[in-house]
Amino acid sequence: MPAHFRRYENAEPYGEDYRAVRDFLIELDDCNYHFGRWDWMIMNLGREGYDPQGLERTGLWVDGGEIAGVVAFDGRLGSAFLLARKGRESLKEEMLPYAKENFSKGGEFALAILDGDIGAQEIAAKNGFYPTQEKEHDSIFPIAPERLAYDLPKGFRIVSLAEDFDLYKYGQAMWKGFNHEMNAEGPFSFYWEKHSEVYKKAWDRPNIDLGLKIFVEAPGGDFVSHCGMWHDQRSGSAYVEPVATEPAYRKMGLGRAAVLEGIKRCGELGATKAFVGSSKQFYYGIGFRPFSTTTWWKEK
Repeated sequence: MPAHFRRYENAEPYGEDYRAVRDFLIELDDCNYHFGRWDWMIMNLGREGYDPQGLERTGLWVDGGEIAGVVAFDGRLGSAFLLARKGRESLKEEMLPYAKENFSKGGEFALAILDGDIGAQEIAAKNGFYPTQEKEHDSIFPIAPERLAYDLPKGFRIVSLAEDFDLYKYGQAMWKGFNHEMNAEGPFSFYWEKHSEVYKKAWDRPNIDLGLKIFVEAPGGDFVSHCGMWHDQRSGSAYVEPVATEPAYRKMGLGRAAVLEGIKRCGELGATKAFVGSSKQFYYGIGFRPFSTTTWWKEK
């Protein structure tokens, strides 16, 4: 039965289509566009640097009330992902021209294709696209108790937002952890004054487990290292995003502790593996392994 196309309907930020796409991604279990990536994007669409208008351009191919395929983006226009259920990969023939027309930005457009997806590569090549040297890397952590040990320096402890829901301390850890202060963008207090309402609104959402938003707390009470985990009990996999440690607290094993604690908690909830969209040595050093690569294809 042919699937019919319609656009994503975004009358409510976490409405019916949000849930339908999330359910589709959980069933698809594609590490390159994990449901955790979807939730992280939706959470951040109100923030500076994102293109929220892209959400209503998301394309859905529906068959009998069930999503068969999605053209998705990752928060910023200029690129897209073609996602289809097993057996419905031919839909990507229709998806590609839609993606190009709706997700280009300033004449630029790139298409994410999983390496080894010969069918999608053929479709892209027939439409004048070629593979570039730009890639995304996904790594996997098979969850087992013996792989989750870590130590913390004296005076430091693990805490989650379930225990201390302090969004200022959360934001400060992220601001410093992603080097904004070190790059002379100013102290977090000025950023907070301008963006605090956006921060607060982002946490008013479904499908959130505050116990999986892990921090290492320094002796003075500040959050200095963070690992966010995304997990749903219907999925066997968890997703790591984001991870950051303040510059003054790096090389102390704090990031390792935060990530392993987050993975451990997801394992206790039923996950058998965790993914991260990275090939950094930091992740390999704590037990992640290379899993898959995706190439960005562009038009000639």
